[in-house]
Amino acid sequence: MPLPPRLVEQSARHAIRVNPSNAPLREQPVPAGMVSPPQRLVVLVGKYWGATQRVLSVSFMEPTPPDLRARILSHMNAWGTGVSFAETSGIGEVRISRGPGGYWSYLGTDIALVPPSVQTMNLEGFTMSTSEAEFRRVVRHETGHTLGFPHEHLRRELVQRIDPLKAYAYYFACCGWPPEMVDSNVLTSLEESSIFGTPVDQTSIMCYPIPASITKDGSAIPGGGDFSFWDLTFARSIYPPVPFAPSPAPGADGAAAAIEWDPAQDVAVPV
Repeated sequence: MPLPPRLVEQSARHAIRVNPSNAPLREQPVPAGMVSPPQRLVVLVGKYWGATQRVLSVSFMEPTPPDLRARILSHMNAWGTGVSFAETSGIGEVRISRGPGGYWSYLGTDIALVPPSVQTMNLEGFTMSTSEAEFRRVVRHETGHTLGFPHEHLRRELVQRIDPLKAYAYYFACCGWPPEMVDSNVLTSLEESSIFGTPVDQTSIMCYPIPASITKDGSAIPGGGDFSFWDLTFARSIYPPVPFAPSPAPGADGAAAAIEWDPAQDVAVPV
């Protein structure tokens, strides 16, 4: 969810106050060893919270049962990074609505520019009856946006594979999206100068699934219904947690393997 144009300059000033490395025309520093082994996912340079640990307060716009609040918070914190989320009885920095409007979140440091009376994240219709798979797919994805991660399918390499005319027809039929919404959500690639990251991850939690029927090469972009191994590795590299939380990784035989923090390389590695 982008801010309105009138707030773009204010957004930039705030992002720089939060984290000076967000300043424009500066190369984003990359922690030593962060890209070895290859990691995926990206963070918008101008929306990055910085490596300093912080807790973002969370509140709910509508009356929300305690068990549902706790369940949402648990999925937000499943990223396991140095940026964590804690409920507050006041007005949170992250404000969640379950009202109409679909699923979305403002990006990274932009949440501070949203008026306190307006949500920064929308999870339309979420209840305790919502499936666990949907909690993983949606809440974790939208929390990724709050951490500053844009859509992975907007990486130039993936956008170039999509046939625009087929995309317009497909998203109008399935979602009722007009062409301008398809342009902004699917067909406009991220400027490489605005992000730092590593090779494209088609299974990232931040990647929409794109059907084979609208790609030029006839191959689907699978997208992610939950974290990929590289999502967590990259996120925890730029937002280092203490201690580093193990997470599953795909082994050669498809079995789960573990990862741990290597202090010598300052990066997560499979074990």
